[in-house]
Amino acid sequence: MFKVLSLSLVMSVIAGLAGCSAGTSHTAYVTLTGADEISGYYVNNGSGRLFPIPGSPFAAGIGPSSIVAHPSKKFVYVANSGEGTISLFRVDKRAGALIEVTPRTATGIQPTVMAMDAAGQFLLVGNVGSNDIWVYRINSGTGALAPAAAPVPSATPIAMNLLSTGKLLYVANANSATVSGYSIGNTGSLSGISGSPFGVGQNPSSLAGDPSGKFLYVANLLAGTFSGFTIDSTSGALTPIAGSPFTPGTRPIAVAVDLSGKYLYVADLSANNIFAYSIGSNGVPTQISRSPFTAGTAPVFLVIDSTGKFLFAGNESSNNISGFVIDPKTGALSNPVQFSTGSAPTSMVIVP
Repeated sequence: MFKVLSLSLVMSVIAGLAGCSAGTSHTAYVTLTGADEISGYYVNNGSGRLFPIPGSPFAAGIGPSSIVAHPSKKFVYVANSGEGTISLFRVDKRAGALIEVTPRTATGIQPTVMAMDAAGQFLLVGNVGSNDIWVYRINSGTGALAPAAAPVPSATPIAMNLLSTGKLLYVANANSATVSGYSIGNTGSLSGISGSPFGVGQNPSSLAGDPSGKFLYVANLLAGTFSGFTIDSTSGALTPIAGSPFTPGTRPIAVAVDLSGKYLYVADLSANNIFAYSIGSNGVPTQISRSPFTAGTAPVFLVIDSTGKFLFAGNESSNNISGFVIDPKTGALSNPVQFSTGSAPTSMVIVP
């Protein structure tokens, strides 16, 4: 028996697809850890509104916790924290749907965070259960993963930031109140930076570097602060910025820097809002007018859209994503819209 859709639903679907035709949108994917799924969306280039990709959500492994996309736009990788594997998905080039390529790749215990270099050569995986970082070489043709170097010990690697140069990696160590710095060799090997690890506040939970690679910011969840550092362009060593650490709210959990490098955003888990700052030439953040801005309940991550025009916050308790328009002149956030995810979102990747 065929089901007949209501006229209003049909018109809604048509309107959504019409607003996301080729050339007017790009894609985004969100991990739903509790549901073992990945939600896929079209992101409208003009408004930043999210529209579900046909077939979404897509099944993942147990406890998908982190997601990254290959720069070729052909592959998406998901860390399945509940089973110690990495899923490889092939991206349908027409619709953006995800098609998993099995078998999954084994990694360490409880993989929680991933990072990929801009060239798409290496995938780095932080495993909080086995306290180490695994590095994989990526086959550019098939997307397949192969071990590139021996695992490197790392105490509870909860967040990563790989600079745009692809040569420096910073890792937040949740249980030791430190950030470790590594240089990445041509084969994917990791070597500790002189002076690493660098001290931060209690329970660092997120890292964000500015596009120029001059500054690094760290959210210290239990300390109620965020740290700012200047990055030595030669050695990668971190030097605290004047006035660091800074106090945004009570439980800063996520940080993000916009694509212009002029604005810094900090999500407060308890207050359900986002603090916005302008970044001075010396890296010092100054809170902007009307900040903070209201998000959903318990925002746990912040992502800047690939167009640089929008900011998205994943709200764990309200099971949705908040979308904002970024004012390029002031950094202020406006036009907040909530997009339901049906389950708690834990990470998000934007594909240009």
